[in-house]
Amino acid sequence: MSFSTTVSHSCVSLLRTTACTGILLSALFSSESAMAQSGLLQQPVLTPQPREIHATQLVTVQSAVVTVPGGDAEDFFAAHDLEQTLTERGVVLSPAAGPTDLTVALLRKESPEATQILASEHLVFEAPMHDEGYVLVSQPGKVTIIGETSAGVFYGVQTLKQLVEYQNGVAQLWTATVRDWPAMKYRGIDDDLSRGPFPTLAFQKHQLEVFASRKVNVYSPYFEHTLQYSANPLAAPPGSSLTRAEAQELAAFARNLHIMIIPEQEAFGHLHHVLQYEKYSDLAETPHGHVIAPGQEGSQPLIKSWFTQIAEDFPSPFLHIGADETVELGTGRTKSDVDKRGLGPVYADFLTTIHTTLAPLHRRLLFWGDVAWNDPAAVDRLPKDMIAIPWIYWHEDSYDKNILPFKNAGMETWVAPGDANWSMTYPNDSGALDNISGFVESGQRLGSTGELTTVWNDDGEGLFNQDWFGVLFGAAAGWQPGKSDGAAYQASFGRTFYGDSSGRIDEAQRELMAAGDLIDASDAAFWLDPWSKEGHAKGAEMRAKIPAARLHAERAIELIETVRASDPKLREIAALQAMELGARRIDFIGMKFQLAEEMSSAYAKALALKDDKKHETETRDLLESISSMNGRCQDLRDAYSMLKNLYRESWLAENRPYWLDNVLVRYDLRIQLWQQRGEQMDSLNDEWQKTGTLPNADAIGIPSATTKP
Repeated sequence: MSFSTTVSHSCVSLLRTTACTGILLSALFSSESAMAQSGLLQQPVLTPQPREIHATQLVTVQSAVVTVPGGDAEDFFAAHDLEQTLTERGVVLSPAAGPTDLTVALLRKESPEATQILASEHLVFEAPMHDEGYVLVSQPGKVTIIGETSAGVFYGVQTLKQLVEYQNGVAQLWTATVRDWPAMKYRGIDDDLSRGPFPTLAFQKHQLEVFASRKVNVYSPYFEHTLQYSANPLAAPPGSSLTRAEAQELAAFARNLHIMIIPEQEAFGHLHHVLQYEKYSDLAETPHGHVIAPGQEGSQPLIKSWFTQIAEDFPSPFLHIGADETVELGTGRTKSDVDKRGLGPVYADFLTTIHTTLAPLHRRLLFWGDVAWNDPAAVDRLPKDMIAIPWIYWHEDSYDKNILPFKNAGMETWVAPGDANWSMTYPNDSGALDNISGFVESGQRLGSTGELTTVWNDDGEGLFNQDWFGVLFGAAAGWQPGKSDGAAYQASFGRTFYGDSSGRIDEAQRELMAAGDLIDASDAAFWLDPWSKEGHAKGAEMRAKIPAARLHAERAIELIETVRASDPKLREIAALQAMELGARRIDFIGMKFQLAEEMSSAYAKALALKDDKKHETETRDLLESISSMNGRCQDLRDAYSMLKNLYRESWLAENRPYWLDNVLVRYDLRIQLWQQRGEQMDSLNDEWQKTGTLPNADAIGIPSATTKP
């Protein structure tokens, strides 16, 4: 009996969360690669995994027609979205009157046809399915999607799109019965647009389309100073900020995709790029600092002006005021008040004042919940209709303590795990899977109504095309009930996101995760000078694990290059290039520290042999191993140069040019550094051949060799 026919309906529907996971995962990992090579998966690969699914077989589809019997305008949008995907998968769209292999009908629950199908299939449309749930019945020649709302119909379409596979030039459709609805009402992405990279409008639209395909319904771009305000135009940098026209266009685009855009405009902390201007100097807690000082006369009019425009341009029930990490509070203008009353009360009272100021806009306020760490008692002072978003970006054995202070105070909560991308050459996806699955499970269990997976670009180098793996796991975790399984998700990502049926991208992802788990893959390690004291220590710390890490990274590069060369139908090529860039940067980190040690060792040995005429050739070869046509200095120069060009290409695939030079200059400085060091070594080599003298390693900046020559 085949693998698929031994799996019960209940086991498939609970693959993510129950004991079935342990039984099935070993079979998935051992069999999926072989099945993928032949293009014959015996169960559909879906993300998010539907709550209930019973799949049977794949049938070939060459032509199709999509109908909307009820004539609803929003359902016509969903139909067009489906038609685009069918066309991409090689299905010919036929006119309604013509012959077809497949007819797809998008129905509302109350229609007579929907009622008949639900009854004949013995399917119940339960109350929790009302807002966004759907039923999908896929049979040979006919697919019916039933939703009570346009959102439900749209999400049924997103599942159907994943049930259509393209193999060896032929489109095939899974016959299946699906009943599905989300675990959490709000499922979103919080995207940092204030620390360097700022996406093009075209890329933001692409983000929204991908988010919608994974049933995300909230997009929260993070703004400190990069949203242009008509009444306050000073702080927004030209070329790296969203205009009002773009904001309105983006909001309208998102509405068709059933996504609410909820901009996060910081209204308390993280405002240095505003407060650096003299116009706002009276508002700052400390001169040109980061935090608005509560009680300053001009703060509330500015905040009201910002959010009035946001409310006009981004219709939604919410406003997000940020208010996290107000670390300067109490160190300047408010010191006496904080000394007298305490940090928590001053913080909570300012949020209450903002709540009062923005009350005429009739929106509920979202705010970051780190106040619960600093002063849990202050939570009781906050207005109870505000929504707290506790954030934790690392592993916790239990995340409950971050949610309970707000829950116990009677406040609604969303949870915010992290993509673990900040200041990394490639996101720490192992950490992200662990954090997201654990925190979202706690949120669901404790009644949190939403989740926001966060992306941060702390050092200005982040590329969103490297973040898809983590943020789309967040989307899946918010839709699926219980604790989502990161391994099952990882095993499906290459197929569902890139359209890779070979399994190579999934293998590359595992290799990249393994490499990042072995050595320091941070941007700091990438830029660190291995000849510095800190760099020498870092190299020694990682020495034993570098070879294995490099082999993992290089295997990832080979897999990515192979699949790109062999499959012209791959999707998301820019993201795949960004993934390869991450692998190459991690490989370079390891190589850099290895070559630095080799140079130290070579110079120490050359220094010991410099006066021995019998070893003159060996000494020259040692010096030339440090700098020559194939010297280590040139290797490092060349690598930085190659990575600079690859990084520029990936940046411009998603972002506006602004800020790019602030990153590329770091590449230029490293290229120059190793060029100069190579020239210095060439001069020393020439001098040694003339005079037989070499300076001590310390005199020219080379660290002492770790081992004796």
